[in-house]
Amino acid sequence: MSRKNSEGTMTLTEHLQELRRRVVVSLIAIVVGTIIGFIWYQWAPGPTMPLGEIIRRPYCSLPEHLRADLTSDGSCRLIATSPFEMFMLRLKVGFLAGLVLSSPVWLQQIWAFITPGLHKNERRWTMSFVTFAVTLFVAGAVLAYFIVDQGLYVLMSIGSEYQVSALSGGEYYNFVLALIIIFGVSFEVPLIIIMLNLAGLLEYEQVKDKRRIIIVALFIFAAFMTPGQDPFSMIVLALSLCFLVEMAFQFCRINDKRRKKKTGDWGDMRDDEASGPIAPAEPISAAAPVSTPTPVASPAPRPVDDFNKPGYFDDVL
Repeated sequence: MSRKNSEGTMTLTEHLQELRRRVVVSLIAIVVGTIIGFIWYQWAPGPTMPLGEIIRRPYCSLPEHLRADLTSDGSCRLIATSPFEMFMLRLKVGFLAGLVLSSPVWLQQIWAFITPGLHKNERRWTMSFVTFAVTLFVAGAVLAYFIVDQGLYVLMSIGSEYQVSALSGGEYYNFVLALIIIFGVSFEVPLIIIMLNLAGLLEYEQVKDKRRIIIVALFIFAAFMTPGQDPFSMIVLALSLCFLVEMAFQFCRINDKRRKKKTGDWGDMRDDEASGPIAPAEPISAAAPVSTPTPVASPAPRPVDDFNKPGYFDDVL
């Protein structure tokens, strides 16, 4: 536990120690998740499919005339073009799976490092933040997985009369994983909008008249970010983001109304406006003239013989 003083503040050294502790916890969680993903790539208990088979399935679902048959038994497999490609591919897939599996831990660590600087009513959103972040990322990843086969079909059917695709594992997995990560990360955009609204940095009034610009920006973003540049993936990502961003805007609208009802009309004012109008200062009157000082009479001299009298200095002191 980090040490805090009576005011709840922390020194720079304590902040660095807190950051180091949370980074270590996050890295341990990611390493554990990577090990699980590395094992899951080729082996899965019970009816669960191995991770490698789950990722390979969209490619194997393509019509046979769109993919090359390089095996003697007619099975669907990807090719490797270097000795270490299969191992590095398995490690990469395991690492990305570990990031997703450990996301509740490192997201909670990030939020817990930020919350000491927030107010008490803002800290109660911790679990909601982690839950929504993980849910949105998984939803984006699942949606990307289901549209991979459509995107591949569009890309690999172009010129199929003259060529047949023989994809390497690295090329195919990079395409699939990039699409999954882009969809998952992009689905976090509405959560960022909600966080800015809760922190008071973004209001519904600021964005309600800019929907057309935002929609165009989202389509441009989707066009540049989709790895295959196929129109199907781009349209699905753009439409999904438009829907999620609109839901975030509606949350901002409701939250702003609730905040305004709670604080009243003064809640939307700036500090100088909420303090009320400042009355003009009254003129300062001229200072009264200083009267002539009255002279102080000097004390009467005492005879010299008084110095010899007992108790003289006691009277003086």
